[in-house]
Amino acid sequence: MNPKLIIILVAAALAIAAPFFVYPVLLMTILCFVIFACSFNLLLGYTGLLCFGHAMFFGGAAYITGQILKTTSISVEVAILCGALAAGLLGLVIGQLSIRRQGIQFAMITLAFSQLVYFVLLQMEFTGGENGMQGIPRNPLFGLVEVRDSFSFYYVILALSAVAVFAFYRIVHSPFGEVLKAIRDNEARVESLGFDPEKFKLVAFTLSATMAGLAGAMKATVFQFATLTDLSWPVSGEVILMTLLGGLGTLTGPMFGAAIIILMNDHLAGFGEWALIGQGVILLVVIVLFRRGFVGEIGALMKYLARRGKKPSAALVTAKPVVEQSR
Repeated sequence: MNPKLIIILVAAALAIAAPFFVYPVLLMTILCFVIFACSFNLLLGYTGLLCFGHAMFFGGAAYITGQILKTTSISVEVAILCGALAAGLLGLVIGQLSIRRQGIQFAMITLAFSQLVYFVLLQMEFTGGENGMQGIPRNPLFGLVEVRDSFSFYYVILALSAVAVFAFYRIVHSPFGEVLKAIRDNEARVESLGFDPEKFKLVAFTLSATMAGLAGAMKATVFQFATLTDLSWPVSGEVILMTLLGGLGTLTGPMFGAAIIILMNDHLAGFGEWALIGQGVILLVVIVLFRRGFVGEIGALMKYLARRGKKPSAALVTAKPVVEQSR
């Protein structure tokens, strides 16, 4: 049997059994931030665009989803998808205005848009201002199945997360994903081959915003409230830390990075600001010692060992000419 298939089956079995042993809300939080980190990885790791305002899609979709569920009887999965589509539309508009810039200019433009969205939602009445949007209901799944308890709702979040991760995998392993990686490595050469890098970057930006919106919409239904914290720049910084910690430009790196950060925040919640200090120390250690991230360094080590294993030994190399001379 294919080793990758075995790994997938084992992971699926563990994910299905996990809520019997771990608090479901913690597991759902990890899944939400796994999708959020994957969305950011698509933008920075595979396209080379550093977005300092990625939380605007995450938090904006949370408010849209919450408002839909509070004012209509639409099923919870449709409301989540509507929040993701709203974030994708916002990403399309902002991408049109910012994608022509690169490097730190692009990062600062996205940060400015993020702050603009933050203050617009702060002034809107339906968001609840600084108090946030409270009491977001979980309407029945497909209009039929009740998912009010966290245990049953975990499997809804798990299914949505599995679809999102599979979509992310297909994107980065498609011809479109190969063009994105080429743009990241050498944009001028891609343009010389007849491609339009701006169009590809705009599509990537929109897809990334949609995935981030999906993560934010799921989080709003998990905790049943949405706050301005989800839109703030520290959340944008946290997703950068998750991606760098796991491994930028790797498939599973940001997933592990998100899980590590969420678990660390959960265990260090009683230490207040020390949790932030711990995150800063970890980031410094990763930057200095593990520049590819944990998963990236492990992958590089495995490739190195594989090359060493295939390399012929010195004894065989020297013995070959001797045998030929004897003949």
